[in-house]
Parts: sequence; structure tokens; C-alpha cells
Amino acid sequence: MEFFRIRKDIPFMKHALVFNAISFITFALAVFFLLTRGLHLSVEFTGGTVMEVAYSQPAELAKVRDTVSALGYPDVQVQNFGTSRDVMIRLPVQKGVTSAQQSEQVLGALKAADHEVTLRRTEFVGPQVGEELVHGGLMALAMVVVGIVIYLAFRFEWKFGVAAIIANLHDVVIILGFFAFFQWEFSLSVLAGVLAVLGYSVNESVVIFDRIREAFRKYRKMTTHEVIDHAITSTMSRTIITHASTEAMVLSMFFFGGPSLHYFALALTIGILFGIYSSVFVAAAIAMWLGVKREDLVKPAKKEGDPNDPQAGATV
Repeated sequence: MEFFRIRKDIPFMKHALVFNAISFITFALAVFFLLTRGLHLSVEFTGGTVMEVAYSQPAELAKVRDTVSALGYPDVQVQNFGTSRDVMIRLPVQKGVTSAQQSEQVLGALKAADHEVTLRRTEFVGPQVGEELVHGGLMALAMVVVGIVIYLAFRFEWKFGVAAIIANLHDVVIILGFFAFFQWEFSLSVLAGVLAVLGYSVNESVVIFDRIREAFRKYRKMTTHEVIDHAITSTMSRTIITHASTEAMVLSMFFFGGPSLHYFALALTIGILFGIYSSVFVAAAIAMWLGVKREDLVKPAKKEGDPNDPQAGATV
């Protein structure tokens, strides 16, 4: 299905240097903010107090969050678990306040608002757990990166694998740069969103690379940059339909999913927007700079009597 079809190829690769310059500047700014500001890590990474409370009726999460925030916990995480009456509260570490004191203070405030609330469980999550999560998250990211490179190298060519992973890591770093600049809370759900963006972006890259290979086979008189321009132009309708549909779903989570999904949806939104740019323009431009050519993707047909063919001219 196509909303429109562009008859004349748009010369994207004519401006490849501009695209790469914009990417480099954006990437450099993201790295700068990560180094100078750092990420505002959530309780899962830094440690803190986890409380589980139960209500006699379905809990109003917004009301619970406001009650706890009024105690001096602006970054508190409140969400349902199990049923709508069960609520999990994650409190960040406060200097000079023990985990027991935190839970007593919060439970007292909740009981003042609803005397039927009961405490099910409370525990302290130490920073050691956070270190394990950071290590596990980095390992997951590394495995995804290696898997993408291997997959693209086998399916297409190693130059495409390198180009795609540079473009996709560019998206990841930019997402982290946004979270560092605005000091948005970086939680496990955001990490899941970052990993999802990697897979999402590489899918777009595969579509473009497959169309490039198809164009190399079909249009033998086209140069490399003309082939890439044709591949990007011919997939623009598909790109708009796919990303608009995905973004509509993500924005619905952003606006109506509540605080629990807010930063997850925000990470996906940033990743999708930059993923369109990097997968379509940056990855293709880097592949061109790496010198991808028709011979890398299309094996030359062996002609009858070809002296390089060991079977040519053989008799029975």
C-alpha cells in the first residue's frame, strides 16, 4: 500500500556530507551532556526503599503519588502490581533517613488519606543490585549490537553491518543525551525502550539495504549514489505509513498511559524520530562512504566458456 509515489528520485546522497555533519554534532552534544550532567538514575539503579501496600478498593495512583510527593519525594514511582488494589511504591535514598523511617513516614501519610490501607511488604534495595542492573543492561546492549552486525554481515555485506550499527548507536546515545540534558529519570522501563529502539531502527535499515541490493540487480547503469537515492525514494511512502502508525501508538501511551509509561514512551518517541533519520539517511550515507558497490551484493553471472569457471568447457 502506498499513499503516494515519487516518480523522480530525490538526490539525498548529494547532501550526505550535511547529514553526517548534523549527526556528528548531535552525537557530540549528547556525549557532552552525558559526561557533564550524567543520567538521573531511578531506584532500581541507585538503591532505595520498596513498599507494597494494599487498599480495600481500587487505588487512585495519582492520589497516592501526590500524597508521597508531598513528603519530599518528587521522583517517587507508584504503580499497580497484581491487582488494582495493590500498589508498589519505590522511594529514593535520603541522607540521614533509614528505610524503616521512610516506610513509617509514607505509611502514616497514606493512612491519613485512607485509614484502610495496609502495608504488605517493605524492603531496602541496595546499590549493589543497581550495579548488577547496570552491568546486565550494558551486556544486553552489547549483545544486541553484536547480533545486529553479524545478521547484516551475513544477509547483506559487512559494510552494511558497520553502517547500520553506527547509525543505531547514534540513536541510543542521542536518547541518553536527552535524558541527561533534561535530567529525566532513567529507569528499567527506559532501558527497555532503548533496546526496543535498536531493534526498530535496524528493521528500517534492513528495508533500505534490501531495496539497495534490488536496485543494484535491476539498474546496472546506475552509480552507487543513484542506487541509494532510488532505494530511499521508493520506500518513502512505506516509511511514512510505518512510522506514523507506530508513533500514534507511542504517543497514546505518552499522553494517556500515566506516569508509569511516561518516560518509556518518551524514549521511544525520541528513538523513532531519530531512527527514521539515521536509518534512512545516516546508515545509507555511511555505507556509501565505506565504498559499497554492486559487486559486494550481486555475484556476476558466469558466462559460457568463462576461463575462470573450472567447469567451463568440461566434457563427459
